[in-house]
Amino acid sequence: MSQHRPLLKRLIITSVLMFGFAFALVPLYDVFCQVTGLNGKPSMEKAKVSESVDHTQQVAVDFLTHAKEGAPFKVTTESRRLTVNIGEMNKVSFIASNLSDKDRVFQAVPSVSPGLAAQYLHKVQCFCFEQQPLKANEKIEMTLLFYVDEALPAEIEEMTLSYTLFDITDKI
Repeated sequence: MSQHRPLLKRLIITSVLMFGFAFALVPLYDVFCQVTGLNGKPSMEKAKVSESVDHTQQVAVDFLTHAKEGAPFKVTTESRRLTVNIGEMNKVSFIASNLSDKDRVFQAVPSVSPGLAAQYLHKVQCFCFEQQPLKANEKIEMTLLFYVDEALPAEIEEMTLSYTLFDITDKI
């Protein structure tokens, strides 16, 4: 038994270190994404209105929407793609429908691709800032006001803003 004691000690220490690493992985990943601009997590803070418009540089912005599997919502947008001037304020309307016969609440979670572009897409008004209650079979119009920052690298010529709707009725 005493001959296995050093091995047992190393295995226990290795297990504890692996557990600690797994526990720290999520916060480390979040810091890594924030520093590098990866993961496409746009700011959930209301942005200030743009002060200047650059009519010489444009970027194409695509809009995708979908509801999480099992969520009784449908979201559409009038514009699947906009070509926007850098710094120019843009308005896009989205229509959300509650497909169930019960009152529901959803939260829209945005994502931007490529991930580096997330820090340059500024939302002044967004339905994603708040939980959205919908009555049974109700349909509502929601507005997104946004602009693309003039610091956007020139090699980014298009980006995609995607919204996933989550049913949070049971969580509130």
